[in-house]
Amino acid sequence: MLKLFYAAHTCSLATHIVLEEVCAEYSTARIDFAKTQQRSTEYLKVNPKGRVPALVTDRGVLTETPAMLVFVAQLFPAARLAPIDDPFTFAEMQAFNSYLCSTLHIAHAHRMRGHRWVDADDAASIAAMQRKVPQSVGACYDLIEHDMLKRPWVMGERYTICDPYLFTLAQWLEADGVDPKRIPRVIDHRRRVAERAAVRKAIAEELA
Repeated sequence: MLKLFYAAHTCSLATHIVLEEVCAEYSTARIDFAKTQQRSTEYLKVNPKGRVPALVTDRGVLTETPAMLVFVAQLFPAARLAPIDDPFTFAEMQAFNSYLCSTLHIAHAHRMRGHRWVDADDAASIAAMQRKVPQSVGACYDLIEHDMLKRPWVMGERYTICDPYLFTLAQWLEADGVDPKRIPRVIDHRRRVAERAAVRKAIAEELA
């Protein structure tokens, strides 16, 4: 059985949602950042990166959200959450999720995790990174809004693993200083994803 290690208010929600969408049999384990459990000896045996999410499978542990999402989609092809029979569209889906992972999420992380890039005692540099967040994150959402987000879902007519991933990161855009009025399509997408039963169930468990 699959086991998801997660922390509330993190990108692990995307994989949690997809596990619900495909009706997988799985268990969860909460990692408490406030108690630095992500750096505990026990968790580092699961994920030496010391981050969430991590997905334990019968073949080993997977990390990195795009990889985990694709794995679940391919493991449950009947759910049709990835166009696995169409190489080009599959690559387009991967390109979108890679952008969320490598660009949007990194820009967001500059708001509270500047110590990953500069010395923790370099207050001026960390403050400069934080001031840049509304601009850098906003630019990412502008691109998604005008050039990347199809309708009614990210990839068009079919709901895919891109949708819970975008939804998860879009939970944080107001805190990042992005005016939701400038990205109405993203906000509408966020609202519609939030209405799905699998999404509500995953959020309820993470916030319990």
